[in-house]
Parts: sequence; C-alpha cells; structure tokens
Amino acid sequence: MRSLRYDEFQAMRRFPALDGLRAVAAIMVFAFHYGGPSWKWLTGWIGVHLFFVLSGFLITTLLLREEHRYGRVSLRAFYLRRFFRIMPVYLLVLFLTWGLARLSGSAETIERLMKYYLLFINELLPGTAPYLHSWTIGIEQKFYLFWPAIAFVLVTAAFRRRLAVTAGLLVLFIAMIPPDIAWLSWPIHYVAILLGCLTAVVMHHPRGFALVRPLTHPVTATAAIVVFIVFQVAVQYWPIRFGQEALIGTYAAAAALLLPPLLSRSVLARGLGLRPLVFIGERSYSMYLIQSIAARVAVGLLPAMGRRSTAVFLGAVVVALIVADVLYRWVELPMIEVGRRLAARVTRRGPRDSDGTTPTTPTTPTTPTPSATAAEDVQIPPTREVLADTVPAGRG
Repeated sequence: MRSLRYDEFQAMRRFPALDGLRAVAAIMVFAFHYGGPSWKWLTGWIGVHLFFVLSGFLITTLLLREEHRYGRVSLRAFYLRRFFRIMPVYLLVLFLTWGLARLSGSAETIERLMKYYLLFINELLPGTAPYLHSWTIGIEQKFYLFWPAIAFVLVTAAFRRRLAVTAGLLVLFIAMIPPDIAWLSWPIHYVAILLGCLTAVVMHHPRGFALVRPLTHPVTATAAIVVFIVFQVAVQYWPIRFGQEALIGTYAAAAALLLPPLLSRSVLARGLGLRPLVFIGERSYSMYLIQSIAARVAVGLLPAMGRRSTAVFLGAVVVALIVADVLYRWVELPMIEVGRRLAARVTRRGPRDSDGTTPTTPTTPTTPTPSATAAEDVQIPPTREVLADTVPAGRG
C-alpha cells in the first residue's frame, strides 16, 4: 500500500487500466447511439472525450520517452507510424460503408461528401451524413499534424517551456470557443486532447510527477476513481445555463486527473486492467469505426427490437467486437508493423547515455514483441526500436 515511484512509472511498458478505460468509453458510445432511453443515465455521448484525453496522454508520453531516449523526436517516423496506425482501417471501413450504400442505392450522399472523409474535415459533415462518427478522427488527425512540431521541434527537452506552450495552447483554444452557439464548437475537443497532453508533460518530469504522485496511492486512487464514476452518472444533471463546453472542459479535466490513479495498484485500477476489458480496449478503434454497420446488422437480426434498445445496443457491441477482432489481427497489427519498420529506416540512431551523448559502439536492433504493437506500449525504446502509436478517439 504505497504510491507509485517515478522510476516505476518510467519503467512501465504497458498501461492496462487505460486499455480498460478505453473499452468502457467505447461501450458508453454504443449505449448512447443504440441503447435508447434506458441508457440515458450513462450519458455516453461524452465518452468520446475520454478517448481524446487518453490519446493526448499516450501519444505525448510516447514522444517524450522517444526524446528522452534519443535526444530528439523524428517527425518523419511519427507521421509514418501515425499513417499506418490510422489510415488502413479508417479507409477500409469508409469504402465498406460506400460499398454497402451502393448495394442499397444510396451511395450518392457518401460520394458527394467523400472530400470531407478524405481531407479529415469530418466535423463539418451534416448531421445526417453516413460514417458521421468519423468526425473525431478528423479532429485528432489535424491535431497530431501540428502538435509534435510545436511541442518537440520548436520546444526541445525543456520542461518549463513545454509546460508553458501546452498551457498556452489550452488557453488559446478556450478563447476560441464562441460564447453563444447552437452546437458544440470544435475548439473544445482540442481542449480535451491538450489536457491529456498536459498530464503527460507533467508526469514525465520528476518534479511534475511528485505533484500527482499522491493520486497513485491505492487509497487515494480508489477514492478518485469512485468520484469520477459519480461525476459520470451526474453529468445528466449538469445545469444547462453553464453550457456544454463548460461541461466537456470540466469532464476532460476530471479525466486527466483520473489518469494517475489508473496507474496505481488499487483494486479498481487492477479491475480495469483485467484481460476481457483489455481485449476490448485493444480493438476499440476498429469497434468504433465499424459501429454503424454493426448496428445495422443487429437491427436486421433483431427486427422486433426497433432501432434503439438494449438488445440492439448489446447486439451491436457483439457484432462490432467480432468484426473488430478480425480487423485488429489482419489489418491493424500488420499495418502497425509496416509503419514501425518504415519509421525505423528513417531514424537509425542509438540511445543516449546518461550524460546525454550518443554512444558510438554498434548495437543490435531488437525485434518488437507482439505486445509492443499495442496502443499502450510506452516502454522507453531500445536502440532503433520504434514505439507504436496510440489509437485515435471515437465519436459520440
């Protein structure tokens, strides 16, 4: 019964509880989309912001550890890994959606909107568009086009400057939120991602980690996780006059504060790290993308249940998980490995010694294990090993 030490955090290869949290977030989104009134209490629409916060934390942690190991971050390697992590499944499901629309004679809409999907400006899609939930992929793709360059090229290996830049970007995006709008404005989603990035920057530095270390004590962590669960259920009672942007910002901040407790040895954190939840979490990207097709299958199998019911929600989860498992094994993992290999070719450098210099003695490249391709593989990489990227958020 003690708090996590900084060296233990840095030595962590995987964060299983974060995979479990991603599984919970994915199921919440399915409940919101297909569960009907019975699941309104879960307020699953806000679950995508768990994805945003997790993505910001995990990808920034990967970049920080790459910089720590090698002295700098390779943007070419990052973009290669990102491309092969995101694009294959994204495009596959997009064209599967288009193919099914062709069969039903309704392909005109998706063909007319194809530029939005291919240019990742999905958040501008009309509310009735097919593959609408892909808007979150567009949000993240644009963010990670610029974030590494700003935080790891313009600002290098300087904790205070990087902290100031991250906080400054947070303030900038908050300032960009219009005071009166009919629907959510896009800057609030970047606020959620940046809160995850900020948490990663803080925890990567010894002094920053010392600030959040009390949250990793099992007792404190358990209390923090319970408080977040209560907050999740209470979201439905958020005062309308405060606005959804304030709600999402508060929720994302709470999710960011939840991350250190989830790295603890508390019972609840270990529960999120159980293999069934990790299994779902690892496949949550494909699950999220295939959800509308899975729901159509579930409705077809359960026509008496309508389009939104508990049965359709659970059926869509089962169908999506089965398909996602196939996509994960036969598309995601092989493409991640392709991205890793290509990235390794453009970053042939050795790790830094403790004094910050690069050794000249040749070293043997390591072969990544299967677990190294997972989203939470955040081990400080050995020589020439390229870290896997994280999954993007899903849409609610």
